[in-house]
Amino acid sequence: MRPGWLKTRIFLDSGDPAETKKVLESLGYLDGQTTNPTLVARNPEVKARLDRGEKFKRQELLDFYKKTIQEISVLIPEGSVSIETYADAQTTSGEILEQAQEMFAWIPNAHIKMPTNSAGLEAAQRAVRSGIRVNMTLCFSQEQAAAVYMATQAGQRGDVFVSPFIGRLDDIGLMGVDLIENIIKMFDRCNGHVMVLAASLRNIYQLLHVIRLGADIATIPFKVLEQCTKGEISQPGSDFHYQRPELKRIKYEPYINFARNWQEMNFSHSLTDKGIELFSNDWNTLLSF
Repeated sequence: MRPGWLKTRIFLDSGDPAETKKVLESLGYLDGQTTNPTLVARNPEVKARLDRGEKFKRQELLDFYKKTIQEISVLIPEGSVSIETYADAQTTSGEILEQAQEMFAWIPNAHIKMPTNSAGLEAAQRAVRSGIRVNMTLCFSQEQAAAVYMATQAGQRGDVFVSPFIGRLDDIGLMGVDLIENIIKMFDRCNGHVMVLAASLRNIYQLLHVIRLGADIATIPFKVLEQCTKGEISQPGSDFHYQRPELKRIKYEPYINFARNWQEMNFSHSLTDKGIELFSNDWNTLLSF
């Protein structure tokens, strides 16, 4: 069962309902689940089909994704399930919004994942105004998180998540957990409608660090959550820190102007572009076209 001290919501990062069941059985609870094209590509049913040399037609793949999402939703009906729209470098905000409208109707507890780029932010602004909950993914900077806040001001708390990717910042020599801390600190001077979802967690130590920081949500791969179910997670002390002295610290930006229009903010990031490319490639490898 959930420890009384744990305030951070725990999500599973997986595209496999079988993993959802295993975590629920061992951990005793889940607050939600995040999915994306890469995780769907790793689904055992998909892998078995690809091993037979069979790929999907576009609608067939979308139907499989929908079926998977609905299976997960039934398992965690009180939680949130994030469904990712397809986006590549050419995808327009209108195309993202059209997908969002369709996917949001799949289940009653959906958040729709959109990239934190110009098209994604514009789609999110329109989506939130129409009552669609969103999860802005592939966030790698404090100013990107500020742009999410500004674009989605029509939302209430719980309607909007922003997902900073910790592990991918570590991969380029930056202390990814610093970004979580900086965004939380920045949002402390706002109305709090955007919830911080720590993503791309690679190990228990990163998880404990973001819990200590007070992240609203942490989404965790199955292998890391398996370790948590074996009793290796405990309440981090106030002095707990994720130790990676070789990584460069990310400085807090105190002067971000929330009075500006989000379109005027510097929300572009090379890692966002790379992430969009990777996710779209994973989706396209499943298609027969």
